[in-house]
Amino acid sequence: MFKDIIVGVTPSGVDKCAVMAAAEFARKFEAKLYLTHVAGMAQGWGSIEHLEPSGETERIKEQITDMYSDILSGIADYQINVIPGIPHSEILRLARKKNTDLIVMGPHTKEYEEKRSKMWGMAGSTLERVSQKARCPVMIVHKDVDCKDPLFENILVATDFSEQSECAVSYGGQMARQYKAKLTVMHVVESGAGKGETTARLEDVYGPRLQGVSECTFGVCHGQPPMEILRMSQQNHADLVIMAHHSKEMDPEKAFLGSTVVQVALNASCPTMSVNRHFDLRCGLMYDQGGKVIETEARV
Repeated sequence: MFKDIIVGVTPSGVDKCAVMAAAEFARKFEAKLYLTHVAGMAQGWGSIEHLEPSGETERIKEQITDMYSDILSGIADYQINVIPGIPHSEILRLARKKNTDLIVMGPHTKEYEEKRSKMWGMAGSTLERVSQKARCPVMIVHKDVDCKDPLFENILVATDFSEQSECAVSYGGQMARQYKAKLTVMHVVESGAGKGETTARLEDVYGPRLQGVSECTFGVCHGQPPMEILRMSQQNHADLVIMAHHSKEMDPEKAFLGSTVVQVALNASCPTMSVNRHFDLRCGLMYDQGGKVIETEARV
């Protein structure tokens, strides 16, 4: 299903759960794994051009290799990349270059983000920017992932009826068909429309696109989106939450602080996946938008 995976890493080891999950996926799907650290934040803008000549990138690479060597045991094809530059830009650049199926990221400490923001003059986090702009799905992992078989049994997709959310629902449908998993599509109503009216809208908008999903339900809740999505994921024993990451806020700092995706991802008991663009699984069966099998090939 996944053939090329990028996982963001730091020498601090804060991303260990993300690395472990990405490594398990790489073994399970015989995928190529790229462990990627973007160096330069601690040194500042003026030192980026001197990182490679000074041997600093090689030193960091050796440190990461030592830290994760046990986790990477048994993976046939992996690379450890230490790249000078701006973290989110370099991760996104590598993802485009390698045409990756998945980016896996862990949390970053508050101290790290505050330091980076002051030094680089940018609001928001690497996690925020990558999950918002990536062309492929971004999985956010902050706890150990149980790589069972089947990998996913209960998938929750949260939608706000935006164009980006349509992509998230479509991807959730593909995952549910592939794993014969239960799929719940939910919407949180903060005010206005009632549950019955909104449930009917969910069924009308997404029902035809989810044909072929063996068990699909629609749910509507009232309240604050992050809290209700977390509650529903616990109630359904979800092993994956899929959402679209976008914001109407023009101020990047407000967009960061108000991000439902990040709030859910850093508090959910299962991985959270951000999907903003249409993306097809690399797997055996492929489907059209009506849920019908169109061919058996690698990727649409």
